[in-house]
Amino acid sequence: MPKIPYRLAGAAAVLVSLPLAVSPPVAAHAVEPDYTITVNPAATGAAIPKSMYGVFFEDINYAADGGLYAELVRNRSFEFNGTDAAGWNGLTGWTASGPATVTNDDQRLNERNRNYLTVSGPAGLVNAGYNTGLAVARSEHYDFSVWARADAAASLEVALQTADGTALSAPLRLKVSGDTWKKYTGTLRATATSDVARLSVKTTGAATLRLDEISLFPRDTYKGRTNGLRKDLAEKIAALDPGFVRFPGGCLVNTGSMYPYDAANDYPRARSYQWKDTVGPVETRATNKNFWGYNATYGLGYYEYFQFSEDIGAMPLPVLPALVTGCGQNRATVDEKLLQQYIQDALDLIEFANGPVTSTWGKVRAEMGHPKPFGMTTIGVGNEENLPEEYWANFVKFEAAIKAKHPDITVVSNSGPDDQGATFDNLWAKNRAHGSDMVDEHYYNSPAWFLQNNKRYDAYDRNGPKVFLGEYASLDNKLYNSLAEAAYMTGLERNADVVKMASYAPLLANIDNVQWKPDMIWFDNDESWGSTSYHVQKLFMNNVGDRVVPTTTTGGGVQTAKPITGAIGLSTWRTAATYDDVKVTRPDGTTLFSDDFSDGNADGWSPVTNRGDWSVRDGGYAQTTTDTEDTMVKAATIAETDYDYTLKATKQAGAEGFLVAFGIQETGNFYWWNLGGWNNTQGAVEKGVTSAKEQLLTKPNTVETGKTYDLRISVRGTKVTLYLDGVEWASFDDNAVTEPFAQVVTEDTKAGELIVKVVNAQDTPAVTRIDLGGRKVSRTAKQTVITGDPGEQNTRSAEPIQPVTTTVTGIASTFTREFAPNSVTFLRIKTR
Repeated sequence: MPKIPYRLAGAAAVLVSLPLAVSPPVAAHAVEPDYTITVNPAATGAAIPKSMYGVFFEDINYAADGGLYAELVRNRSFEFNGTDAAGWNGLTGWTASGPATVTNDDQRLNERNRNYLTVSGPAGLVNAGYNTGLAVARSEHYDFSVWARADAAASLEVALQTADGTALSAPLRLKVSGDTWKKYTGTLRATATSDVARLSVKTTGAATLRLDEISLFPRDTYKGRTNGLRKDLAEKIAALDPGFVRFPGGCLVNTGSMYPYDAANDYPRARSYQWKDTVGPVETRATNKNFWGYNATYGLGYYEYFQFSEDIGAMPLPVLPALVTGCGQNRATVDEKLLQQYIQDALDLIEFANGPVTSTWGKVRAEMGHPKPFGMTTIGVGNEENLPEEYWANFVKFEAAIKAKHPDITVVSNSGPDDQGATFDNLWAKNRAHGSDMVDEHYYNSPAWFLQNNKRYDAYDRNGPKVFLGEYASLDNKLYNSLAEAAYMTGLERNADVVKMASYAPLLANIDNVQWKPDMIWFDNDESWGSTSYHVQKLFMNNVGDRVVPTTTTGGGVQTAKPITGAIGLSTWRTAATYDDVKVTRPDGTTLFSDDFSDGNADGWSPVTNRGDWSVRDGGYAQTTTDTEDTMVKAATIAETDYDYTLKATKQAGAEGFLVAFGIQETGNFYWWNLGGWNNTQGAVEKGVTSAKEQLLTKPNTVETGKTYDLRISVRGTKVTLYLDGVEWASFDDNAVTEPFAQVVTEDTKAGELIVKVVNAQDTPAVTRIDLGGRKVSRTAKQTVITGDPGEQNTRSAEPIQPVTTTVTGIASTFTREFAPNSVTFLRIKTR
């Protein structure tokens, strides 16, 4: 267990009880099995690369500053401003007493570090750090540094203290001399443990001081590195034993301005992730607005990512922007000179990672402390671009330039932001025709989707581009979500000849600064804990094996899809809209529900989300706010399995279009037709399941303000056809079967073990006969089980979902075991 301040959360958490954790042997004659797993001894399965599973690091949820990056001072360079977040300024994070002013003039530390603090006469500064404060531990050392200059002799007194000013360290006194910038350093030793500490910096005398880059680092960083990483978080990531680290994103890679941080472009503060901004001395690194709504100091930059990857034995996999924005921005920057600069930046990055110390960028790497090349083999170009033509035109230029100089580098393309749809199909067609090395797929879907799509990659072309599943998750942190992900991962492994890499996302979340859920590892300023998905991912990543053992599964049942029934609904998303002439009819025209609002009321409608401002106006049902997301109201309850839902819709103002819901259940499950979504660039049908939404189909679409549209949704059991102004817009059949039982067998040839991996994502035990195809095996095996209440999740106060490892008996060439309800079970069986 790491020592405070980075202690593991939930130390007193109760483990899953042993009776649940152990899958007991079952006498072969005692009961007929529910399932049979049979190894095919004549078949040879695909080799599994070491890179099969990795981690994806993106600075989301304060994952970098205030997270993995161990800097304790918030806004150390006084660079925060209102572009980063509403209400922020150069003193955000600081409390000043006495004359202290954030200054931006030609006396600054350097051109890329624009602001500094001017202090005249005696003054005091207190920094509150992140979360509740700085986390410090008794007797631990903390390294302080500051860049300073003064117009006369001056002193600084630096100390740790509580919020009320009680000392938590002896003071550090530094004398500042000379009116040129110099770096001053010292060490503080904490006299008590606290997670609400403050850093106090006091000035004495009448001098005018200029201060910048006020920093405090724990000395006990991961592997003791300077400008290093928070130890407990880095150790949790390292414990996964990832095959690769994908960085730095994600949406922050290719959003905002594509132009550089310089005077010619007026120092843009919301721009793409340009790797050269993030290397060299930290005081020279350019600041940026993070796409996720806060500031990025870039203290954690490309050098640190490469170093961390090396430290944990993982392959570095950087992702570069391709001059086309993603993540809803959907904008291409058409500037050939800039494109060529970005392509050169990609080549320079390869030189930074792999070049000799005599090369320009290899020298920069060496000066930062790493003369030996990092050995990068793979690079990504682009992230979730939804403009396939513009992205592809740029991608092939990047790839050509990289391959011309570095033919052995794997260049990763992508397939847009979804698991299917027009952009997905378009980009995959281009990648197949082109013969791309690898294609990055991303999707976040419901547990049901993952249980329904275990065989997704069975049909992929074995000779086509390989798949990198760069981002995926089932949209909650409950055990059931992790079981669905585990079941899906058996399909990834079974298709290891196609799927070469996969990474859950996101990796980290600061519990007080969350922009996205679910997440793998949660933390505050001094504790961290693994989600249920963390433990499932760790189990798979620590037990990959090096080859798939072909198997078949028989028996058991599947859950078939039900007809789409339930209430109808209307909603908006940051848009004002009016709906009218709402009607539901049987196929023969019999009316089931009708409301034209001519009576001046909406008595048949009730709120679902209790958001927005709904009223009957001018003979229609209007929602008038433009700053509210998901304002759903519902009406009727349609028990029929075949019906037509028609209405008129008019956008009045705002960012998007219409949300027309159907099949609304009391459980919260629903479907909606989303027109003008994603900032009025895309239409989709989304299925809401257990507080998550998955996309069933997508296509480009915009909605005109002031135009009235005729909408029709035709439901026939599980099949739905959508009509826009009388023309068929799209159709789908939500008839997928759910398979709650999944398995894969792999072999660890070095250890001489078979690894049997079984997922039982149902509320009943699964008695299973396992036929190892005549293999001679040990009578015992190491069994690891993750199980519990499917609705349970791990929290700061308790981590009830944990793996339990035991030694079990009754193993043979053919044996029967009972797998617990809602469980993931791994059996490592020695071969003889």
